[in-house]
Amino acid sequence: MKHNSTSQPPGMPEPARGGRGAVLNLVVNIALPIFILVKLSEHLGALPALLLALAFPLGWGILERVREKRFSMMSILGMVSVLLTGAIALLELPPEWIAVKEAAIPLIIALVCVGSLWTRWPVVATLVEKMIDTEKVHRALEERGLEQEYRRRLVVSNLILAASFLVSSTTNYFLARWIVVSPAGTEAFNEEFARMTALSYPVNVLPSLLVMILALLYLIRGIEKLSGLKLDEILHPHL
Repeated sequence: MKHNSTSQPPGMPEPARGGRGAVLNLVVNIALPIFILVKLSEHLGALPALLLALAFPLGWGILERVREKRFSMMSILGMVSVLLTGAIALLELPPEWIAVKEAAIPLIIALVCVGSLWTRWPVVATLVEKMIDTEKVHRALEERGLEQEYRRRLVVSNLILAASFLVSSTTNYFLARWIVVSPAGTEAFNEEFARMTALSYPVNVLPSLLVMILALLYLIRGIEKLSGLKLDEILHPHL
């Protein structure tokens, strides 16, 4: 199987953009929406300000996917989350629905992580295959007769990742219930939603990202041990 040296795990930025791409993502997806919700709600009106704030991450997500000519599950769920927030505001649903929406997205990802174990594309394996020379690794595993051991480690890695998203789903729910208490379509709702967005990254996103990295490291270290290959022998040359 031939690998593209520029391919990246789903939802991750291309290496060419480096830190600049990550900063731009943070500005468009967090900083700008929070600024609009907090500073412009009074001038534009609560609902127009919220829709404008949501337009930036939604538009950015669509632009990125069109530019990369592919849609990953993570990017699709992100855009669905933005659209659901807009629908809750337009329909003026009770603020409890924000908590349900915030909990639902990571819960879906957790279920996908577990369900993928019964397919040819376990989530963690899909991420790892972007980094390692799978043909070389599988040849080494076959020679040693340790493919089943690798499979068991792969299952554990997926379950670790799924557990992190289950925790994220729970903390998302309680964070939203604690912060967002005002009716949708009000300035207070916008300010609360902005505060929740700002807190969700250190409280939920960063810990989940850390656990994902640990799950990948756990699998890669297992590959080294089981295959007898060193790290620089299993990584793609561009890494």
